[in-house]
Amino acid sequence: MATQIQSSSRPAEQKPFYRSFGFQVLAAMALGIVLGLIARQLGSGPAGDPNWLAQTLQTVGSIFVQLLRALVPPLIFTAIVASISNLRQLSNAAALVWQTLLWFAITALIAVVIGIALGLIIQPGTRAVIDQAAASAPSTTGSWLDFLKGLVPVNMFGLQASTKLAESGASTSLNFNVLQLLVISIVVGVAALRVGEAAEPFLELNRSLLAIVRKILWWVIRLTPIGTIGLLGNAVAQYGWQTLGQLGWFAAAVYIGLALVLFVVYPALLAGHGLSPARYFAGAWPAIQLAFVSRSSIGTLPVTETVTERELGVPREYAAFAVPLGATTKMDGCAAIYPAIAAIFIAEFYQVPLALQDYFLIAFVSVIGSAATAGLTGAVVMLTLTLSTLGLPLQGVGLLLAIDPILDMGRTAVNVAGQALVPTIVAKRAGILDQSRYDQARQIGGLDAEPTPRAA
Repeated sequence: MATQIQSSSRPAEQKPFYRSFGFQVLAAMALGIVLGLIARQLGSGPAGDPNWLAQTLQTVGSIFVQLLRALVPPLIFTAIVASISNLRQLSNAAALVWQTLLWFAITALIAVVIGIALGLIIQPGTRAVIDQAAASAPSTTGSWLDFLKGLVPVNMFGLQASTKLAESGASTSLNFNVLQLLVISIVVGVAALRVGEAAEPFLELNRSLLAIVRKILWWVIRLTPIGTIGLLGNAVAQYGWQTLGQLGWFAAAVYIGLALVLFVVYPALLAGHGLSPARYFAGAWPAIQLAFVSRSSIGTLPVTETVTERELGVPREYAAFAVPLGATTKMDGCAAIYPAIAAIFIAEFYQVPLALQDYFLIAFVSVIGSAATAGLTGAVVMLTLTLSTLGLPLQGVGLLLAIDPILDMGRTAVNVAGQALVPTIVAKRAGILDQSRYDQARQIGGLDAEPTPRAA
């Protein structure tokens, strides 16, 4: 019989807080900040290279993210194929898909309206004290044509090769296009359903592979405290906080917008659906904090899917489809708040007046074009797509790159929070949310209990 993974029952005697996964992560964040500050004080090496501590933190953090990203392709493929085969058990599968897309759009629209309002109120472009010579065109830009072409897979694995030229020579690396991988998985899943009984051995093998991937994922998740030390420590050592000075008002506007969405809009939506915001943040915390330090929605995807199912009570059949879809198209931080404020900043800085229709264009691009950022760290592609649509100078992106990593931490945290929020709300509205699991008392940063397989 098929095997599935289900959370083990809660132990009768709860662990002390200091032994919980959540406390380990919080302690790791504190230790990472301290080590990052020490590494920054040590300075650079003789040739300008990072010192031994900074190099160690960078290596630990990058290895952890690589482990997570290595699990993304098999997790997306096996989970989505399995979810499509299981969606036939739900009578309202089509309605779930449309409601998911609708709520993606609704929350993105709310976020971009907040971003536009803050840009107009704070006017960060008129308050900036930065030299225009810092402006430079980005090496990576976004366009509607590239986005549409990117939907079509170039191969069955969604792989793309990129070559970088350096003084030491050329290096070629392979990356996967998450959006293409999503398309491939959906097509294979639907085709398997259409084939019928002949596809049952394939679906059975896929379910077994999914169980194996989830087991490996659990092992990697337990390394989160170690990865957090490296990621946060490297961020502090590399960027510090003094670079915020010249663009302080812009950074403030972005973080105020992120805070409003995360701590006002999302709780209001949850409360409006009869869900406790405190329980949501307690359950989603492992994914949100990992997103903050890793700056990668895709790297966080395995954890986001795990907490959405195990801690928030979203059925696996639906979560395995909605969360990967959200990780590629649901970007309230990178694709709504940030490009809205950044576009207004650049328009003010270059003294380019924006008309009413320009603000409608900003909202349109944010709601429709966020998939253009799929699989990428940072929001440069989405920002350049917005600027080119408005006809604003792309050189303005160079003004903002100095503090982009610091802003990206908050943006990615909001992205992932939204990617867990929408499936929870849709599941609640559809009457398929496991309310008892959602309401179960837990400590911040759960995931203390390992999933256990059971016959289905």
